[in-house]
Amino acid sequence: MKKWSKENVVDTLPVRKSDAHKGTYGTALIAAGSRFMPGAAVLSAIACMRSGVGKLEMGTEESVIPYVIQHLPETTFVPGFYERLNDLPFNHYTVLAAGPGREENDETEKVVQTFLSTDLPVVLDAGALRERTYQKRKSPVILTPHPGEFIRISSFDKEKVEQDRQAAAAEFAAQTGVTVVLKGKETITAFPDGETYMNTTGNSSLSKGGTGDTLTGMITGMLCCHDDWKHAILNAVYLHGACADHWIKTRSPHTMLASELSELLPEVWKKYEQK
Repeated sequence: MKKWSKENVVDTLPVRKSDAHKGTYGTALIAAGSRFMPGAAVLSAIACMRSGVGKLEMGTEESVIPYVIQHLPETTFVPGFYERLNDLPFNHYTVLAAGPGREENDETEKVVQTFLSTDLPVVLDAGALRERTYQKRKSPVILTPHPGEFIRISSFDKEKVEQDRQAAAAEFAAQTGVTVVLKGKETITAFPDGETYMNTTGNSSLSKGGTGDTLTGMITGMLCCHDDWKHAILNAVYLHGACADHWIKTRSPHTMLASELSELLPEVWKKYEQK
């Protein structure tokens, strides 16, 4: 299994074009948040906007909108998202993501199936993760489960996953045709073509609610500004962990909040940009 290193990140991070405009780096659509979990929408939205996308639209319940606007006024929203789902102009978007702050229910599954029916990259997390089959499609599907979610969606034995996370992730990716970002210490990214990478950043400060929502946003944003979708995923995972590593240089790992990852990202990302 390969390791994704600092040198890999430096070599593959995109250069921001001097003549770019917001259309250059696409529009992401994230379906996230609910009445009792509005914060997940906030976390994924901020992380996405920090990660290179040109424009972000949110598909969410109306009650969630004020929470997002308060923290990220740059966000726009799809009016009547769940009612208009089948009529949305998907050719307007670059990447689709779903799941943060959502329960695993029929409404969420309808969003997932609609997203999967497009030819766009799709990122699925949290409430959008369930056991299902995936049709072959032109663009990648990226799942970001923690170990408990992975066991649930794969039906693999807990012992099998704990004994060899890399092998389990690789087997699932090959069987389903999706990319698996199996979170945890040394997060594993398994691509359906057999390529598998171990992440080399991160620490126990990430073992806190909301950090996964932030990672979903980062992957979504980076897919919009990278030419190579694999590099986008691997760099998002790496920089997510690198932000946590930067935190513990001067502060306790007990104290980091998920929202602080996005606050650290501009400084951390800059360190890896080529001069």
